[in-house]
Amino acid sequence: MRTVVVACRTIKEELERVINEIHCDYPILWIESGLHLNTGELRECIQKKLDSISNVDQVLLAFGYCGNAVIGLKSLDYKVIFPRVDDCITLLLGSSERRKNISKEKETYFLTEGWLNSEKNIWAEYKDTVKRFGKAKADKVYKIMLGNYERLGVIETETDESEDFIKITHQIAADLKLKQEVIPGTISYIKKLLTGPWNNDEFVVINPYETVSMEHIYGRSEV
Repeated sequence: MRTVVVACRTIKEELERVINEIHCDYPILWIESGLHLNTGELRECIQKKLDSISNVDQVLLAFGYCGNAVIGLKSLDYKVIFPRVDDCITLLLGSSERRKNISKEKETYFLTEGWLNSEKNIWAEYKDTVKRFGKAKADKVYKIMLGNYERLGVIETETDESEDFIKITHQIAADLKLKQEVIPGTISYIKKLLTGPWNNDEFVVINPYETVSMEHIYGRSEV
């Protein structure tokens, strides 16, 4: 089948690793990770990518729901397939159930290498707050913001830069007053996205000329 991938740069390292492992030659259209901060802008950007695609059978979205940014996306004369996950955190943990179980153990603020490499991440914001208001005030603000969290869950997916990433997160955890814990990640979900089959429990399949709705994702028209 003729296939194109539309993917978030947050999972660039993991996606490229899967592509190399399975010897896949699908074209990839990248979405900048910073757009996640604005659901409307993210949706608009993804739709523009979809509108630019032609002469394919299917488009694979390497995304989660991302604050329901996928709601309202319209397919053209091809299927659109994306993981049944809230965001890239769940995608890299392998399942929603595993994420829930990890969070049940301890309230966890998750961090991935891709998020740390993006322009806007919690550590960059913390350092900016320190620069603007001083460390004491910044620490008070982030103590309130992160008050419910017990640990910084560092998701390791064994990329080429993983060792450096893990080292940096020790300092991040210290700054944010959280306990750093490395949590093994996985690229298995991404591999399933690229290879199929796409079962209903793990993927949403949008037929040609359909619009993504709440019902596609949650099984009902409203949440």
